[in-house]
Amino acid sequence: MRNLKLIYTLTVSLFCGSLLTAQTNSITLKEGLAIKSFNFFAKNMFSADPVEAMMVKGKWHAPKTGDSLAFGNSFSKWNKISADGKGWYEGNETNGGYLYFVYESKKSETVLLSGFGHNLVYVNGELHTGNRYGSKDQYEPWEPRFDYSQIPIHLKKGKNEFLFQCSVGKFKAVLIETGNGIFFNTKDSTLPDILAGKQPSGFGAVVIINATDKPLLNTSIISADQSGKEEFSPVDIIQPMSTRKVRFFFNSETRMVPGNAIYKLKLVDDKSKNTLAASEISLRVVDPASNHKETFISKIDGSVQYYSVNPARNDDGKPKALFLSVHGASVEAINQSGSYYPKTWGHIVSPTNRRPYGFNWEDWGRTDAMEVYNIALKSLNIDPERIYLTGHSMGGHGTWHLGSAFPDKFAAIGPSAGWISFWSYRVRERNENPSEMEKIIMRASNSSDTYGMAENYKQQGIYIIHGSEDDNVLATESRNMVEHLKKFHKDFVYYEQPGAGHWWDNSDEDGADCVDWAPLFDFFARHSLPKKEMVREIDFTTSNLGISSKDQWVAIYSQNEQFNFSRINVRYDPGKNRFVGKTENISRLKLDTLIVDPKRPVIIKLDSDSLTAQMNQSFREGIWLGKIDGKWKLLDRNSINPEDKSPARYGTLKSAIDNNVIFIFGTHGSEEENSWAFQKARYDAELFWYQGNGSIKIVSDAQFEKEKYSNNNFVVYGNSETNSAWNKLLAQSPVQVKRGKIKIGEKEFSGKDLGCLFVQPVKGNSVNTIGVVTGTGIEGMKLTDRRLYLQPGYPFPDLLLFNGNLVTAGINGVLAAGYFGPDWSVQRGEFVWRK
Repeated sequence: MRNLKLIYTLTVSLFCGSLLTAQTNSITLKEGLAIKSFNFFAKNMFSADPVEAMMVKGKWHAPKTGDSLAFGNSFSKWNKISADGKGWYEGNETNGGYLYFVYESKKSETVLLSGFGHNLVYVNGELHTGNRYGSKDQYEPWEPRFDYSQIPIHLKKGKNEFLFQCSVGKFKAVLIETGNGIFFNTKDSTLPDILAGKQPSGFGAVVIINATDKPLLNTSIISADQSGKEEFSPVDIIQPMSTRKVRFFFNSETRMVPGNAIYKLKLVDDKSKNTLAASEISLRVVDPASNHKETFISKIDGSVQYYSVNPARNDDGKPKALFLSVHGASVEAINQSGSYYPKTWGHIVSPTNRRPYGFNWEDWGRTDAMEVYNIALKSLNIDPERIYLTGHSMGGHGTWHLGSAFPDKFAAIGPSAGWISFWSYRVRERNENPSEMEKIIMRASNSSDTYGMAENYKQQGIYIIHGSEDDNVLATESRNMVEHLKKFHKDFVYYEQPGAGHWWDNSDEDGADCVDWAPLFDFFARHSLPKKEMVREIDFTTSNLGISSKDQWVAIYSQNEQFNFSRINVRYDPGKNRFVGKTENISRLKLDTLIVDPKRPVIIKLDSDSLTAQMNQSFREGIWLGKIDGKWKLLDRNSINPEDKSPARYGTLKSAIDNNVIFIFGTHGSEEENSWAFQKARYDAELFWYQGNGSIKIVSDAQFEKEKYSNNNFVVYGNSETNSAWNKLLAQSPVQVKRGKIKIGEKEFSGKDLGCLFVQPVKGNSVNTIGVVTGTGIEGMKLTDRRLYLQPGYPFPDLLLFNGNLVTAGINGVLAAGYFGPDWSVQRGEFVWRK
């Protein structure tokens, strides 16, 4: 390893710094060691991993050729590897295994790590995110690119260790010599198109790399058009040795013609006015009637996201249909909407899922889809009765998922080549005989159970398309769903194209047949969304009220067993001014009074209970009902504590990554604890940027001022002794963590190897939440490093407590899991405790 061979190449600069350079030196890691893993990283969230165990327990040592490790019941050895002439390595180890390299540096220096094909990397023990989807050097102009991951790292003089955990496919790692500085990385830009003939203005986003040892403060991006007109956009804090994608505003008084518009960008110090970095971007100028990109500010993290619009052909100004079309894996939204020939009667709108892979249209991908849905309703002239949902491949799954979660939002859905769920598609593992601990954890994933939510489809027409010879998503996915639909659905069509594969286009008509299928759009044309007053009966199922709680004129606000399936089947009889229905796993709900006769009493027959509501002031906005001692009772809305759990703030750890979330790392612990807190916050922010085009603000506890952030969610890294923000945000939490001890309600757990993930409300409002990533010592803290709460399809309840056995014995290391009560307490919650 001491004689590691390096290849030096010259590459075109991907960024510009304070000194603009045309070329930089790069170093490709060519020889090292690799070990095959048997834990199948993507399938199981609690896999034992001997490499992670060594990192957590502080027992990592450099491997030697022939060293053996046990992955479960299988043994694997470290073997020498060599990359090909272009720096790529491909072998069994790249499927979840580890690659180890040593680089001898002649000096202490800062470089950018550009890796491909890895989930994560430890650089001299420091954890950074990877580039799991990058697998090649060259891209076609229409392809989504995955060569934008550039992470600043510090190299010591002498030996430097790199430990990569690979994803699936090929691997490559390049060190780009830059030195300290501030840089733009314009390879990862989110930009709108400019519409010809209109005055251009809007938001874009670009990555700033802070490759220095100090926070980047008090700076602004100046964007200038070709005439020199400038717009200033303040840049929020960027922590040392980190990256952040930041937004900027652009504007121009010149109405442009189709082509390209060049904007110059400068990052300037607000006080000195010195230029810290400079670059330029090119925006497409397109005809307003053509397929194009538009941008918006996401409520998740304040980041800039784009969606694409393929406008209706020959728009006559009348309200048009909305076709929300969600893309497949590794597909850009602009290409998804571009796969359709423009319609005369509707607009094709495609959200991004926040990246070409994103979140499988679940978690933050689902939020992105519905953000775009709501923007389209406001910005386009949409007929509210003609709204449809369709998508291909991963987007076919997105169609199944979004359609089941929001059955009153779409008149009809059209999944093409769609997989049903993470478990049917074998993306995740599921134990068929789960323990009580597994059951309560898996509850958090019930919203992903397509079959469990399927009866919601009764409210929509469904047109299903699949190629009979699809080798990517087997046609059995659609066939199995068809067999399930036959049990209860009366309005669906299944078309299977003989001999067709995953993507097919047989006709000479413009548009790809597997998505732009004429019978699908004819089916859509024959379906419309009813208004509330037209609906007499509702049959609605949900599991996560934070995702989906409303259907037409009924809303579920609380459950008996949180995150288990809840169902209401209720009918309104206008002649009697009466609601009649049955409920399952519901403890509080609201009936919309806009559909009733306000001059007469409203009769309610729910389950075995009968009630009468007088239409007075207290029920003007709806009739509230609660189950008390097993009986339904009328509730006064004012008697409900707004800080209790509700659809606006219902829980699970993942819900904290929303509402302009801010990460807060602790600085009041030991040097090792403080270093962990910063690295973990940076890693999570890097991962959310890479996976979800995110832009998360990171601050230290010393920089945190609660009064400045009245509308934000937070994630706190550290415990009550290491992070001073704890007492500002979590002093009243039923979970208290300090060195050597965790107290959860009345239960206490001792040890230095305890890690915990939990969520609590921000006191004083009804919306914001706090996620907590904590441990009782450095080992417990490091146990949280690789928990997959930022990845789609992994269930995380309100609380998860574990010890060091997690990385050696899997789920047997989980000590407690569950959900806080309606009042966010432990006493009224549901938990499983390991004896």
